[in-house]
Amino acid sequence: MIPDAGYQTLMSIIRKKVQPGSIVYSDAWHAYDKLDVSEFHHERIDHSRHPALGRNHINGIENFWSQAKRHLRRYNGIPRKDFHLFVAECEWRFNIRSPAKLLKILTQWAKLPA
Repeated sequence: MIPDAGYQTLMSIIRKKVQPGSIVYSDAWHAYDKLDVSEFHHERIDHSRHPALGRNHINGIENFWSQAKRHLRRYNGIPRKDFHLFVAECEWRFNIRSPAKLLKILTQWAKLPA
C-alpha cells in the first residue's frame, strides 16, 4: 500500500521499479503528468477517448482491481497490516480464474496430510 496517489509517491516508486527509457503506459490520472517530462517514454491511455492505443492497453490491471475490489468489499474493511495478504489472495484467484480449476486445487489441498 502507498500513503497516497500523488505524483511524488508514484514517481518515487516508478523510478525504483522501472528502467529509464522504458515505455510506461498509464491512464489519465493527473499524477502521471510528470511522466511526460521524465526519463521514461510515457503513453497515456484515456478511456474516455480511446479504450486502447493499438494493441497496447491497461485493461488487464483495471480488470484485476475491479475484481479485487468486488471480492474485498464483503469484508467491510481490512486491517492495514493484513491488506497485502488479502490482495495476494485476489491475485491468486485472478490468475487461476476458472472456478472449476479453483475447486480442483482447493480440493487437492484439503486432502494433503496435516
